[in-house]
Amino acid sequence: MEHDICRERLEAIRNHPLYQSSLRRLNDLERGRIFCRHGMEHLLDTARIAYIKSLERALPLSRDLIYAAALLHDIGKWEQYENGTPHELSSARIAEEILSGLPPHLRFSPEETETILTAIRGHRKLRETPELLEALLYESDKASRACFSCPASEACNWDTTKKNKEIDL
Repeated sequence: MEHDICRERLEAIRNHPLYQSSLRRLNDLERGRIFCRHGMEHLLDTARIAYIKSLERALPLSRDLIYAAALLHDIGKWEQYENGTPHELSSARIAEEILSGLPPHLRFSPEETETILTAIRGHRKLRETPELLEALLYESDKASRACFSCPASEACNWDTTKKNKEIDL
């Protein structure tokens, strides 16, 4: 039963009209991008890595909380391209609208919603005392990048301390 609600929740996020339009816009803007892209492959990689790390560490985070944060963490990246708004801020704003628009039986609690939004806002620059999901999303987002095999790695302006130069277990 819990698995069904989790799947239904995540599908409701994925199928939300604002999610779909934002993802299309992002994909269009990144179509010719030689660097890392922020589409569904990246979002799911981030979610899966975060969930695995959570299981390995026995963290008290639900799968749907982890996946929701990961699926939404870059959804506002298109605004950064179009008008310079930092994507962690636009993604949190869009995520809040999507989460509040879920059918009532699939909505996260106000506390869970705030946990997701905090994680999204913190996924680019880790605060000194991050929340659990925030730190997990930050780490998993970075771990999802295979910089060691990227043909554009030398031209990438991503901070070298964040680049993955080897396979991370």
